Amino acid sequence: MEIFFGAFTSEWEQRRAALLHELSLGPKRRSSAEDEMKRRLKAMAELGGGGGAGGGGGSRPKMQRAAARPIFAAEAQAAEASRPIEARLAAVAQGSQPAVVKMASYGAGARVGAMLNYVSRGGELAVENENGERISSREDLARLRGVWNHLFQNRVESRDIGSFTVEIATAAVSSDEAMHELVRNSLTSAFGDRRYAYAVTRQANDALSVQGAIVLRSGQGERLTGDDKAANIIQARHDVSAAAQGVAARFLFQSYGNGVEYGASKLRSLVERHDGNVRDDRGQVIGDEKLAGDLVQKEWRGDLHSRKGRDVMHLIMSARAGTNVEAFENAARDFLAEQFAGHRYVFAMHDPANDPKKEGEGGKRPHVHAHAIITMRSESGDRIETTPQVFREWRATMAEKARAHGIAMEMTDRREFASPPAFTRNQVRPVSSEGRTEHVGTSEAAQERYDAKRGGRRSLAKAERSREYAIKATQSWKKIALASGDQRIVAYAEEQRDHLTASLSAGQAEATPNVVHADFGSKFRANLVTLQKLVLEGQDVRETSMAEFETYEKQVEKALFKLERSVGPDDRNDFDEVANLARDHVNQRRELLELHEQRDEAMAGQGRDEQRSAGRDDATEQWNAAVVKHGEAVVEAGNHVMIDIEHYREGLDRFEAGEFSSGDKDAMQNGLNQAVERAAQLAIEGNTYIGEVAERDPDLMRAIEEAGKKDPARPEGEKDKTTANVDATAEQQRDLRHEDAERPTNEPDAREAHELASTVDATNRLQDRVNKEREATQRGGETTRTDPAQQHIPRLEELERDEIERNERDRDDRER
Repeated sequence: MEIFFGAFTSEWEQRRAALLHELSLGPKRRSSAEDEMKRRLKAMAELGGGGGAGGGGGSRPKMQRAAARPIFAAEAQAAEASRPIEARLAAVAQGSQPAVVKMASYGAGARVGAMLNYVSRGGELAVENENGERISSREDLARLRGVWNHLFQNRVESRDIGSFTVEIATAAVSSDEAMHELVRNSLTSAFGDRRYAYAVTRQANDALSVQGAIVLRSGQGERLTGDDKAANIIQARHDVSAAAQGVAARFLFQSYGNGVEYGASKLRSLVERHDGNVRDDRGQVIGDEKLAGDLVQKEWRGDLHSRKGRDVMHLIMSARAGTNVEAFENAARDFLAEQFAGHRYVFAMHDPANDPKKEGEGGKRPHVHAHAIITMRSESGDRIETTPQVFREWRATMAEKARAHGIAMEMTDRREFASPPAFTRNQVRPVSSEGRTEHVGTSEAAQERYDAKRGGRRSLAKAERSREYAIKATQSWKKIALASGDQRIVAYAEEQRDHLTASLSAGQAEATPNVVHADFGSKFRANLVTLQKLVLEGQDVRETSMAEFETYEKQVEKALFKLERSVGPDDRNDFDEVANLARDHVNQRRELLELHEQRDEAMAGQGRDEQRSAGRDDATEQWNAAVVKHGEAVVEAGNHVMIDIEHYREGLDRFEAGEFSSGDKDAMQNGLNQAVERAAQLAIEGNTYIGEVAERDPDLMRAIEEAGKKDPARPEGEKDKTTANVDATAEQQRDLRHEDAERPTNEPDAREAHELASTVDATNRLQDRVNKEREATQRGGETTRTDPAQQHIPRLEELERDEIERNERDRDDRER
């Protein structure tokens, strides 16, 4: 019997159906089916119960289903476990290069075209998809978005920063300060409490032309759209305000964009055009690009509440200059095929020999690397996880594939070398693309992090787990130095051992729970007290959510910013010490919070696994008992229609709970009525499994009674008899079976043949009916049960998605 897994609405039903299907194929397949089920359950348990060995934590995105990714994660963990730390470090000492797999960016479905254009260098480089097909024409690349569209959420990114112009017709003002005061009054009357920055140009007729950038979301949550509609709204607010008396102003929006990067870019451009004569809504002068970046990064960031779709990710795999290009391409291909099976993706190689982009424009980089654009959602609905532990597993898999193609490569951890942490793309901006890209930090802290990374300064994570890992790495380097007879390897291992030992000693000496107290000026001392209260008297980490902690972190950064502005030149070193200790303390609190979240998530996952395991065991026992009692074909037919009934009942319950609008409730009710009628007809035709279920289902029992009265094939005298009727029939069948068991017979072969023939005949009739219903369903267009691979969405999920989209549209309307 062929099973269509799309007909089952819950995960355990799909697994049970798959297992029964394989068991029905014979003993040879039975062991493989059982082994596969055990392997899957073990992999899921390992994923839910284990933390990561990597540094940091990170929140894990919610997965829609748990099918493929845990298996891939477990396989990567197994591959890593088979490669001991001494073997990896010894290979690095011998010259193996580190595996580099990094995330460049995420993108919504609307950005797929631009991302594909970058990877293919405007269509000049061929890309290869997950099936090994090479795509070289721009037309085929443009069609990819449509092919992938069913995997996208297509969530519209938020409009965070707007560019505006204001023309103010006014009489001459007495001074520059009076002019700026007039401009800020006009802007504030229209923008309210929103943050903004502006530059003013005097016109020949004494009019003022104002250009600026504004945070589109207000403190109360109202978000302007940054277009003509928003311009009309703020124009009306200004016209009825006191600032409009005697001063006419006309507001226009020029553009809008998403995120801190867009805002910083706009504000820096404004500063450059007006030679630093830019001020913010509080009258502070934004005199250079650094101050512009700091304003957006430190002060505006928290007001943006930015959101961006994550439908695809841009992944980069790279190797040292001189690496065999063909071998690395094969390794990248194998890595993507194993790690992202079920996902749609394309990748392309960028190497100096064939890169059509000029070196001065960012092309022809000396190192070999591959770019991949991957859908975050797979064909089965699973979403990619992007936690530090997952990236560690990716590097381990990439190194394994590279070694298989003759490239000496190993997965490495920065804690094994006391390397500084990497900088993120939001912390720097590029200033030169020739050769290796050069950057500048968007803040002092970001510049410090960038300099540390590019300068190769030694740094050790402060978390206790990271320190323990560093101690283990130190011992491994010591073993390598003692065991190797190669002086070059011994020297390298001893150097790394000494770096780690020095970093561990320095970290131990710096570990102190208190902020340094210094005899600074009165204003500095007041800001220092504020900072100390924030840092040392924070809420217990165990009682803090991640959102609350991020708010706390922003408050600390704001206090540091105020403290920095009040410090004198002679006290600069003292401030740096205070700032470093404060940030270290906050980072430790973040790591502790992430550890608490990981522990809670692991415990919750373990509890869910135990509940699901118990539920599956009970369901399997009930299934087996029903098959023994009624026969497999009878139970299959009955279970098929009962799944439909439960599906429609669940939908109606969600309508009653108000999760969906009532527009499609009648269709759901009609579906339930038809499913109940099919079940009643099966019971009338002799399906004892349905009769047994009806004993616990009053609605189904009434339907069976009504069907019994209406059945034209039954004698007139029996139509008034209900299938107390069903209970009596089931009882009679049990009595007959009991009597048959007790009655001696002299013809056992004849009796068995008769029973076998009866069973086969009943089974065939029921199977024919199931097949006819399935064919009718297919002709009726209900393809979700017979063709799950085509991603057709069940009616209930479609209603849920419509309701979510409707709520998001309503929310966007309110924000406008």
